[in-house]
Order: sequence, then C-alpha cells, then structure tokens
Amino acid sequence: MAKKKGNAAAKAAKKAKIEKKSAKKEDKATKKGSQDDQDDQDLETILEEMRKEWEEKHRVTEETVEGPPSRRANATFTPDPNGNYLWSIGGEYFSDDGKAYFYNDVYRYTPEKDEWRRYTSPTCPGPRSAHATVGMPQAGGKLFLFGGEFSSLNQTSFHHYRDFWQFDIPTGTWERIETKVRPTARSGHRMAVWKHLIVLFGGFYDPGVRTVYLNDIWLFDTQTYKWQEVEFRDVDRKPSPRSGFSFLPVPEGVILHGGYCKEYVKGKRAHGVALEDNWLLRMDADPKLLKWERRKKAGHPPSARSGCTMAWWANRGMGILFGGVFDNDTDEETLESTFYNDMYGYQTSGNGKWVSLMLRRPKKAGGRRKRVPEVTLKTPAEQEDAQEEGHDEVEEDGDAIDVDETPVSPKVVIPTPIAIPDVVTSPIDDDPYDPEDTLPPPRYNAMLAVLRNTLFIYGGIYESGAREYTLDDFYALQLDKMDRFYCLRPNTIVFGNEESNDDDSEDSSDVDSLELNEQADEDEDEAEGEETKDQLMETEPPDKDIREKATAFMGVSMDATRSPEEVISTPLPGETIAMFYDRSRTYWAQKALEITQNRGKQGRRDGFELAQEKYASYKPLLEEVERILAEAGLDEEEIKRSAAGPSASGVSRNRR
Repeated sequence: MAKKKGNAAAKAAKKAKIEKKSAKKEDKATKKGSQDDQDDQDLETILEEMRKEWEEKHRVTEETVEGPPSRRANATFTPDPNGNYLWSIGGEYFSDDGKAYFYNDVYRYTPEKDEWRRYTSPTCPGPRSAHATVGMPQAGGKLFLFGGEFSSLNQTSFHHYRDFWQFDIPTGTWERIETKVRPTARSGHRMAVWKHLIVLFGGFYDPGVRTVYLNDIWLFDTQTYKWQEVEFRDVDRKPSPRSGFSFLPVPEGVILHGGYCKEYVKGKRAHGVALEDNWLLRMDADPKLLKWERRKKAGHPPSARSGCTMAWWANRGMGILFGGVFDNDTDEETLESTFYNDMYGYQTSGNGKWVSLMLRRPKKAGGRRKRVPEVTLKTPAEQEDAQEEGHDEVEEDGDAIDVDETPVSPKVVIPTPIAIPDVVTSPIDDDPYDPEDTLPPPRYNAMLAVLRNTLFIYGGIYESGAREYTLDDFYALQLDKMDRFYCLRPNTIVFGNEESNDDDSEDSSDVDSLELNEQADEDEDEAEGEETKDQLMETEPPDKDIREKATAFMGVSMDATRSPEEVISTPLPGETIAMFYDRSRTYWAQKALEITQNRGKQGRRDGFELAQEKYASYKPLLEEVERILAEAGLDEEEIKRSAAGPSASGVSRNRR
C-alpha cells in the first residue's frame, strides 16, 4: 500500500514538473512573440523614419516665376527630349562693378503658355557656368551635366568642376553619378548624344600659370554608366585643342565647328585665336574605330568669331548660329572687338554647306506680295559679296525658307510649330515693318535652343569700352517663316549707366538667398579691401567665419599685384609644411638672421621655426580652401595646380 502511494506521489510530482516546464515554455514563447512584435514595430518605425529622411533630403519644390531667369550668360539651354519645354541650368552674371555671381538653379520654359517654372532640391550641382548639358529620352527623360567653372567674387581665381550629374525630369531630382574613370576638370567643353552614348570633347582648364586647352574625346555609355576615353594615334588627324565650339549630332556622328583657344609663344603675350574649321567625328559602335574627318568650307561661312555656338534644328538637319565676337588683340596696346547679331545655317547633309539666313519682308496689305531683296543679317560688305556670288533665297509664296537644296525626306514627320505666345503676336499695322528692326542686339555667349521650328535666344554678353554687360532679353524666331524676331522679354540694361539698376539688386539678393557667394559683403570699397588683405596676411582667421575667410583668401592668394615678399611668405592650398619651407627657405633664413643673428645650422633651424609658425596660422584656412576646391571636383594634384599662381587668362576669359 505504501509502495502504491509512493508511485502515485512520484507520478504526481513528475506530472507537475512536466506541467511547470510546459508553462515555462509557453511563457517564454509568449515573451518571445511579444519581443518579436516589438522588434517588428521598431523596424517599421526605423523604416518610416528612413523614408521621411530620404524624402526630405530629395524634396523638390516647383514654383511658377514671373518672366525668364535673372540675366545671365554661359548657362545651358536644353530642349526637353520628350516634351515641348526648354531647360535652363546655371550660368553667371557680371555686375556693373565687375563682380561675378554664379547660379545652380533649374528653370523650365513652356512656350505655349509663355510660362517659366523653377525647380529646387537639396541635392543638386554647385553653382557654375560654361558647363555642358544634354538630354536623353529614356525613363521619361533625363538631363546629363558635366563640368563647368566657378570663380571668386572678383574673378581673381577660377575653379573647374569634374563632377557628373543626371537630372530626372519626371521627378525633378538630381543624382550625382560616381565613376572611377571620368574626364578631367574643365569648362567650355561640349557634349552631344549619339544613340545611347554621350560624346564629350575639348574645353579648357586654367591651373594658374596658363590656360590649358583640351582636344580629348570621352564616351559615356548610358546603358553601363561608365566613361571611356577614346585613344587616337599621333599620326591621326584630329581637331586642335579648343573650347566654346559647336557640337552637333548627326546620324553618322558629330559635327564640330570653330571654337576658341590661346596661342602661347615664348617671349610674347598670349594671343587669342577664333577658329573656323569644320570636322566630322565619324562614330562607330567600337570606340577604336572612331575617326575624325576634316570638312572643307562650302557655301557662305560666317566670319571668324568666338563666343557663339549652334543650336540643332532637327527638322531641317541644320545647325543655327547666332551672334559672336571677334577680338583684334594682336596689338598689345589696344583690343578692338566686333560684336555680331547675324545668323547662319550649317546644312549637315553630304559634305556640309553654310548658308546665310535672312529675314523676309512682309507682304503689303491689299495685294500680291512682290519679290523684294531679302534683308540680310550680315554686314553691308558681306551682303554685297553674297549677292555677287549668288546666295540662297526665300520662296516668294512659300512659308519655309529654301536653305537646303535637298528637300526634307517624306518619311520625316514635321510636328506642328511651337506657338509664339499671344502677348507678342498682336496684329501688325497695315504698313509693312522692317524685319531688321526686330533683330536682337549684338552679343556673344548667348543661350540658343530650337524647339520644333522655333529658335529661342536668351541673354548673353555685350561690351562697351571697358564695361561688360550681361543681358536679360528673350527672343523667338519661327525658322520656317523667317519673317521677324518676337521679343518675349525686352532688354532692361541701360548701356553706359554706371549705377546698378533694380534688376542688379534682384540678382544680388537672389545670390544671397541661395548662399552662393558668401563673400558678397567684402571689398565694399578699396580701403576696406586692402584692410582685409592685410588681415589675411598677418592674422589667424577666426573659426566662426572660416568659409568666408577661405573664399576671400582664394582671391588674395591669386592676386598678381601682391609683392614678391607676400607671395613667397604665404602658404598655398595643397602645400605641406615641407613644400612651403622648400619654396621659401631663403626668405625665412633672411628673416631669422635679422631676428636672431644666428647663421649656419642654427640659423636654418630658426628659419624653419618661423615658417612653421606662419604655416600653422594658415592651416585652418588652407584646409577650408582645400575643402572648397574638393567640392568643386578637383583632385589633390589639381588643387595644387589651381593654387600655383595668378591666372594668365587675359582679357578674353569669357570668350570660352
């Protein structure tokens, strides 16, 4: 009996143990499930926070603005690859007192509505000008941007970008494309699209001693997102180095025309050259088979000039060239410049042919229009020569200019023309007007673009004496009619006016609001400028405004008017203490001798200590300058070269 009771107790104890163990497992599972639920909730919270952070970082604002962007030059004006829009990006503005302001804003223009919209996003390229932009239709449309330049407020130093960006048109967002291999820093280059490739050529880079012009070819594959440099043999024919040229896509490759460069002859000053040659880069799927072919001049080419590029009129297979400038700077005493507002077309078919584009006179009211001589945009002497040689004329009763002996292929569908805004197309008086009265004023570095059959011209630069004016007018011309220019926005610049107008104030405030030039309050007058310069040379800059001091120092360190003592005793961005001392050891040895009277090994030690103290006082400033230059896309070697000395660009820097 006792034995049975013992077994029952053992069984009961075992059962209780099992139940306890089971309850413990259930409790543990419940706690684990509760923890998993909590982890899931935490993960959802983290993901939601990440999503909000990403959206805030990439938040794009879009707003309608009144009229075109503020006046500027050397911006890009790019047709939308999938729509009836124009995209304006960046550019620069030169104020009446010679200061330079740079932009990184993005505008979209809709011709049918005469509407400008501005897009802003936290992630975007830095302020720049003389960059290159092309459009590609994939994924709703993208714009690709490479390079450009930025300068100090007083244009005493210039920095070139080598960053590459893509702008997604549907979302309005920027994304920087990082690649291990990429073109070197430059501005004044051009890009064109051939199939799925972006072709980049030329440009210039100013390391401080002399301007270096380039003639290298790079291909960016939009399918693999990789850059590749095209190698040519030394014996292969190819265009000379240049910037500011025309670069037009054609079915067989890319057409290159003209450009600008400087010739350096030992013992003589640099001489600017306006190039007039034409080339075809014959493309192939295999980069090794790319070939340059020189084209002869045919037809009636424009006179030598720079500061002009052609817009591509796809419906007629023609490049449209407007304006430009020619500098007669062979005389070291004077510089005489001729500015143009004439137009030329380059027919790309066959071996290529130039034609001078002329406006048509209107028909007289109440009767059949009689044939009258066309009004040419060329000079009187050039017009006389063209008439003697026989130039292309406009059809009497047709609506299109007969500038191409080869008619448009019937397979090409010509879309309806871009509508000119009603605000500028009010009925014209019965008396015929003179088309010449509608011409935009002469200029160079204007922004040109063609949408369907309409040419748009915005901004540019004009010079009067020693003064340089950035223009803000906006024009349209229906190329299939060639009857008149429509002024979409008149010029607000008063030539010869030494005082800044209201538009100048708006430009400056725009720059301040975008924080593109924090040094805008410096150099308010000459005395204050000298005081700032002295402070930079002798004192350590305070940390609170290190970026402002660094920006100002970039201008002072490149100032060619400084004394040799100031130049030799000031460290440069990219220099180590060893490099600085090696460059200036003689100066510091003399300084040490004056102070300590020590010579020999001890004198050299004293000199090094003085150099070390000077370098230490400038180190925070130099590090900030290097950060600024790195943000501009310069690598370590380019930073050293950019600070090598004063620029030798000369008076024609803006010719590009």
